[in-house]
Amino acid sequence: MSDQIKDAEASSSLDCPVVDGRRQVQHVAARVAEVGGIPIHRVLPTRHRRLVGAWCFLDHAGPVVFKGDSRGLQVGPHPHIGLQTFTWMIAGEVLHRDSLGSEQVIRPGQVNLMTAGRGISHTEQSLPDDPQLHAAQLWIALPHAHRHTAPRFDHYPELPVWREEGVTLTLLVGELKGREAPTLTFSPLVGLDLAAERDTALSLPLRPEFEYALLPLEGEPTLEGEALAVDELAYLGRGRDALELELPAGARVLLIGGEPLGEEVLIWWNFVGHSKAEIAEAQREWEAGGERFGRVAGFTDDERLMPPPLPWTV
Repeated sequence: MSDQIKDAEASSSLDCPVVDGRRQVQHVAARVAEVGGIPIHRVLPTRHRRLVGAWCFLDHAGPVVFKGDSRGLQVGPHPHIGLQTFTWMIAGEVLHRDSLGSEQVIRPGQVNLMTAGRGISHTEQSLPDDPQLHAAQLWIALPHAHRHTAPRFDHYPELPVWREEGVTLTLLVGELKGREAPTLTFSPLVGLDLAAERDTALSLPLRPEFEYALLPLEGEPTLEGEALAVDELAYLGRGRDALELELPAGARVLLIGGEPLGEEVLIWWNFVGHSKAEIAEAQREWEAGGERFGRVAGFTDDERLMPPPLPWTV
């Protein structure tokens, strides 16, 4: 899988092939879009790769510096079901508000985690005094057994951070090298940010039963002699027990992984579900203004974001 895969059937494969004794890498190009006024590169989901463990969505937002009269990131009230939203802040500050009454500014080095469960709505806004933003925003699909869990919001201002071989490692979720992040999970996962201060090489242990992917956020790292491009997801599959990376000074890489979910996951707009029927029901309730998703204080009904028509009938 050294080249970007064109065959949509490959998106369900968990194992990259071994060629001449070397396990291959699937390269997945990003789609460029804009969310809330911010340029983003989206690498999950695509037709080439739907899931990495329970990670089902990954946007690299920025880095961007706001100029002139730009208000930065402005995302109005919108709903979620069946997932956790996961924000890793690298630069800038964003205010999160939700229908539970949570109001939290996230700053660099911190994680915001919102568990939607059966239903929640929220907003995200840049602060006017900070003219920049750089973040990774991800979704984690809730397993079928937990899809209707009670909604909640968690903020993690302190995470395990250590240095190896000139690299600062921040464990965002899961366990690695005897360290454990406090982040709430519903399935086995790992997330790691690596920031190189100098040209260096680093080896990381992996769990063979996990599937993994790397996303370079800055710089041009090399994986076992193979160059990786910024904003191009490198899917590693399962069956690896170690990872050998070469990082130039200033490089930053996000590693995500997890135990394969083994369940069908559907994504439409801001909804994650296990059937078309439950997604359609959620969309109807949001459009009708029902109480399932609550209200975000300080916003009117006219400011709520609305989904496009469903692509199927139920």
